[in-house]
This record gives sequence, C-alpha cells and structure tokens, in this order.
Amino acid sequence: MTPTVIDPVVMLRPRRKITGMSAILLPFTESGDIDWPGFTAHVERTAAAGLAPAVNMDTGFGHLLDEPTKAAALDRTRAVLGGKPFLAGAFVKDFPGARFDPTAYARAVAAIVERGGTPVIFPSYGLTSLPEPELIAAYDQIGRHCDAFIGFELGTMFAPFGKVYSLDAYRGLLGVKKCIGAKHSSLSRELEWLRLRLRDEVRPDFKVLTGNDLAIDMVMYGSDYLLGLSTFAPDLFARRDRYWREGDPRFYELNDVLQYLGFLAFRDAVPAYKHTAAMFLKLRGWIGCDATHPQSPRRPDSDREILRGILRQLGV
Repeated sequence: MTPTVIDPVVMLRPRRKITGMSAILLPFTESGDIDWPGFTAHVERTAAAGLAPAVNMDTGFGHLLDEPTKAAALDRTRAVLGGKPFLAGAFVKDFPGARFDPTAYARAVAAIVERGGTPVIFPSYGLTSLPEPELIAAYDQIGRHCDAFIGFELGTMFAPFGKVYSLDAYRGLLGVKKCIGAKHSSLSRELEWLRLRLRDEVRPDFKVLTGNDLAIDMVMYGSDYLLGLSTFAPDLFARRDRYWREGDPRFYELNDVLQYLGFLAFRDAVPAYKHTAAMFLKLRGWIGCDATHPQSPRRPDSDREILRGILRQLGV
C-alpha cells in the first residue's frame, strides 16, 4: 500500500514540459442550432496554440448529444486538423442499476478510432458499479478495440454517473497497458498528489491529467491536464505552460488570473461553467452567440461584466 502522508513541496517539478489537452466547447446559435463554424475554428485555434483538442467531452455536451451529432463533431474535427492528434469522449448512456455494456463501449471507441482520435473513456453507471477487480478487467476489455485510450475519474459534482476510484483501483488502472493516462476530476489536490506519487513509483510514462479547474497549478507537481477551463483561453494556457518550462516568473501571475477565472466559472452549479465559457468566448470575439445546449444550466447576465474585467486583467 502506498502511504497516504504526502509532502507536496518535494513533488515540485520546475521547468518540466507540460502536455496540455483542452476540452472544446460546442457553441450554439440564438436559434438553438449548433454553430459548426465556431466549433471548427476553436478546434483549429486550440491545436494551433499547441494544445490537443478534446471533443465530445462534458464541455462539448457529449453526454447530451445524439450519435449523429457526435459523429458530425468527430468528422469536422478530423477534417480541420488534417491528421493532427485529438481526443474524443467515448460515452455510453445508461441508467442507475444498469449492467456494464462492453458492446456499447466498443461502438463508441470505434467511432473515434476510425477517425484518427484517441478515446477518453467516460464513466457510466454500469462501468462504475463494477467491483474493483471487474472494473480493471472492463478497462482491459475496452482497450482491445484501440491502440491507446485515456481513462476518466469523474466526481459526482460533475455527473451522477461518475466515480473517483480507490488508490488500489488506480494502481490496477496503471497496469492496463492500453491506458496511457487518466483524467482526474475529483477537485481534490490530495487525491491527485497521491496518484502522482503512485504513478512515479509504478509507471512513470503514465499521464495524470488534472481535471481540477480549481487548482490548475497542479502542473507544478507533475500533472498534465485535460481541462474545461482551458477552452476559455487555449492561447493563454499555452503561454503559461511555456513560462513554466522556461522558468519565467510571469507564470505565477498569469496562472493566478486564469485561476480566478476558474473559480468564477466552476462555482455551484458546476455544470453551468459551459455558459460562462460561451460568454467568455463571445466577449473575445471567437463566437457570435453565448447560447448553450438547452439542457445545460445558465449563469446570470451579471457575470458578463466580471468576465470583461478578467479579460482586461489578462490583457486581451
């Protein structure tokens, strides 16, 4: 068993190269249609900044989209990136009490792989209800349908079907060869530090991808990231990452302002951060409308003035 006492100070990784992955917002128009030009422009913009785009994630309403719409997002992503790497959420919709459905996961993975993407395996009620030995076997089974995939621990504050695994289960996940990394969205620094230490002991090439939008400085300790917050400003996240690699003290102030944005966006109710993202991207002139999926919660209009102030702080 890995001891639970940790010393974050000794875990600091100065000047490390950070791998950034960014969950892409799917924008909408006033009429309720998807803004496909806005979507593809943001995919292209994110890749140009040096971050790997991740589509059909929670930020892209992947759990609310029908299969043709998810396929359209994959097709447009492949077309605009021209062979550059991307990730995509492999989501299986089920209900409390459902059994694990390996066939549905195989279909979701195949749709991504055949378009050149790397699957991010979303949790489901059926998957997360499995006892831990069966859970690891399920991930191993999913891995037979691709060359590589990303796991995903998702706290229930984001989605009721999510689950954050025990450290023993995480150790088992490190043993699944096709699993090259895992997004960790518990919003807990301590749980993520424990995973980083275990990763370093067991499988140093495995990527712990922070999904903690309330602690984006986890990259200082060895995490890489797959964040929703980075869709607000992939250019500024890339700049922050470069500052860290170069030992540039401007890292800290830029990180502070981006974290301020994260605290505003990811306050309760957490899923409404997608509306904050849409407002921010519209204020930047990157999309024409800040509407979101009709089933997604909204933020108050007063947030726009706060976001304008953050933009001024960021020099945008």
